[in-house]
Amino acid sequence: MSADESPLAYRLITGPDDRSFCERISAALAEGYVLHGGPAVTFNGTSVICAQAVILPQAIATSDAAVANAVDDLDAELEFDGEGIA
Repeated sequence: MSADESPLAYRLITGPDDRSFCERISAALAEGYVLHGGPAVTFNGTSVICAQAVILPQAIATSDAAVANAVDDLDAELEFDGEGIA
């Protein structure tokens, strides 16, 4: 990544289940990414292929804040008149 590029909030790293794949995941963790969910694996007829999602922690915080704000906006627009099905 060049100095002009900002890191991606989300990355899906894929590749054969080998040392190189593990090194790529380890490098992402060293860059500040965290694992997002468990790995996925499949077999292509020859070898096992892995996929692992990684995200930056600030992406989680930004996403959580956006959801919280959207919920607050929805709550503010609702007006309950006391009528309805209980």
